[in-house]
Amino acid sequence: MKVSTLRLLADARSAKAGGEQAMAYRQRARLAELVAWARTRSPYYRHLYRDLPAEAADLAGLPVTRKSELMAAFDDWVTDPAVTLAEARAFADDPARIGEPFAGRYTLSTTSGTTGTHGIFLQDDRAAAVTGAMMARMLLTWLNSRDVARIVRGGGRMALVAPVGGHFASTVAAARLRGRSRIASFSVQQPLDELVEELNAFRPAVLAPYASIGALLAGEAEAGRLRIDPALVVLSAEGLPLPEYARIAAALAAKVRTSYACNECPFLSYGCEHGWMHLNADWAILEPVDEQYRPVPPGHPSHTVLLTNLANHVQPILRYDLGDAVQTRPDGCPCGNPGPAVRVQGRAADLLTFPRPSGAPVTLAPLPLATLLEAVPGLELFQIVQTAPAALRIRMHGAPGTDPDALWRQAEARMSQLLTRHGLDHVTLERAAEAPQQTAGGKYRTVIPMTHATATTP
Repeated sequence: MKVSTLRLLADARSAKAGGEQAMAYRQRARLAELVAWARTRSPYYRHLYRDLPAEAADLAGLPVTRKSELMAAFDDWVTDPAVTLAEARAFADDPARIGEPFAGRYTLSTTSGTTGTHGIFLQDDRAAAVTGAMMARMLLTWLNSRDVARIVRGGGRMALVAPVGGHFASTVAAARLRGRSRIASFSVQQPLDELVEELNAFRPAVLAPYASIGALLAGEAEAGRLRIDPALVVLSAEGLPLPEYARIAAALAAKVRTSYACNECPFLSYGCEHGWMHLNADWAILEPVDEQYRPVPPGHPSHTVLLTNLANHVQPILRYDLGDAVQTRPDGCPCGNPGPAVRVQGRAADLLTFPRPSGAPVTLAPLPLATLLEAVPGLELFQIVQTAPAALRIRMHGAPGTDPDALWRQAEARMSQLLTRHGLDHVTLERAAEAPQQTAGGKYRTVIPMTHATATTP
């Protein structure tokens, strides 16, 4: 059944205007609906909740779920019996199908496996409509009439600086919008000078890069090479030190805003001018917890967070261990947003800088490197560790039955091609004997710069 995005937006605006109580009312009703749906339609949840009361919808009483468990039970987890993991993997491994709906009706995206398990996530029509409504609410919150006028004067052009290859949600969105001349996608894997040249020609009014790419582009603007005049810069996917946001805003003469989301919940939150991420609490729940999954009080950093996505019915996400460490604001935010406010500590953007025999050093964001290896079939987990100014060590863990030598040949070839395109063919690549290593928080950093590598490299 098609869901009206405009109707959802009207409800979203009403919920925000109604404050915390209106948000909580919708949250309770939608949680009860989702739990009932999951118990009825998902064999996995039917078994998981078998000992709970029939009408149980108290969030704290529900078991915790984890990516590894859900992916292992994929066919029983999804509520559409026509969807299988084998078909989803085949779809995700085919780059020619990026932008197509999976099974004719779902948006499919994949995760990088920072928790040790690659994820395949589906979004149904309802979840997609909620995502659209939350995005509209976000923009209405961020933009005033002067911002809108500036965007209109700039032709309304939007530049998405995203990975090319791999089924990322942003790439899927970019592929679907490819035919609209006002919205263009630019590859993060091309050399920075080429990206700058393309952006100068396109002159976007809205720039939407990953955070680390935004930091590099700010440097290009400061040097006078990037000459664009965006009204809004939307940073996503990674965290930066707080002063970096002000630097990017000054360099690009733009309003800078951020979002914190994930494939499991693309509409989770959006940032305000005070540096806090406000949860869309009418459609999502985020529980900061300690190592034993006990609630962590506001103002204290959590060990992880449990996510509940109230919109997605094809692949229910209930009390899902997301792995990020957050801190909840203990009081109301000065911006006036009634949604709970958090700061995320579990995501950081690490830039890699390499010297060159002649010319200026080259700085790469972690994303172009990581997306290349994520596209290697059978490579479940990897780490790129900078062990010397011009040396990278690649740690790999393949899927059962894969040939480690074949994985290395593909990884080495892809990395060598990327480095050569950036004038870094002198950088050496080393195959590590050790497996990827977890951080203290249990995640796997995909890229580790030299300043952090000493303690983690044998």
